[in-house]
Amino acid sequence: MSTRENNDDLDLVPEEIRLTDEGRELIVTFENGEQFIFTSEFLRVTSPSAEVQGHHPSQRKTVPGKRHVKITKIEPAGNYAVRLIFDDGHDTGIFTWDYFLETGRNMEKLWADYLERMRREGLSRDPVE
Repeated sequence: MSTRENNDDLDLVPEEIRLTDEGRELIVTFENGEQFIFTSEFLRVTSPSAEVQGHHPSQRKTVPGKRHVKITKIEPAGNYAVRLIFDDGHDTGIFTWDYFLETGRNMEKLWADYLERMRREGLSRDPVE
């Protein structure tokens, strides 16, 4: 699924990646002026990691119980991505600039799809006590 408007998007890199709200939000601002505010929960449940996405679309997992998850650390991954460390121990996703751009542009639909999967599977956003 690509929402690329033109090939100029291929070279877009963030000018700023900043944690706010004590690690509950990540703000990504691109050099073309696009800015996306991601909740940590959204990034955790849509992580590009194999743990979440699997190795094939049929293996994608619906991750419940992450309403209160926080990002504790951001680590560079070359010149094309960052690795986000979450307080639940998840640290295997490599979040590329392209991921932030495409996911940010499609955030509303992706979030609605996630909530619908949660409903269908009888899962909750709240952690199990």
